[in-house]
Amino acid sequence: MIETKKTGMKTRGARVAVIGALGLASVALAAAPAFAKGGVEITAPHTAPADMTYTVTAHGDDDASDYLRICLESRSGGQAWHQLTCGAVAERGTEAKATAHVTAAHRGAQQYRAVVYGLLSPNDRHPVRQRTSGPATVNIR
Repeated sequence: MIETKKTGMKTRGARVAVIGALGLASVALAAAPAFAKGGVEITAPHTAPADMTYTVTAHGDDDASDYLRICLESRSGGQAWHQLTCGAVAERGTEAKATAHVTAAHRGAQQYRAVVYGLLSPNDRHPVRQRTSGPATVNIR
């Protein structure tokens, strides 16, 4: 009987160790950051003649938000970014898209970028910036 008690205590100790290890692993996984999947891309010509219309398009997605909207922003001469246009609201799982038809009046470099905003509802008045593309430069000749 003495041997049986020792074996039972060893088994109980092993169970406690396994349960403790599983608990520690679950805490570590919960503390690890979760990264949302998604991306944003912008397309624009490299050069365009002055006084001619060219097209800038953007598309993006992000699974962290229920609804998305993508907007195109522009700037020239290193000034601040200004919103050019926004696309329609898209639901999670579909791509948000925006298109702008631009006619540049002046020569020089014009930069564009795309910004993906997350929304809680289609009519959300407080969008949250989720992703921003790198700038695409159009040289106006």
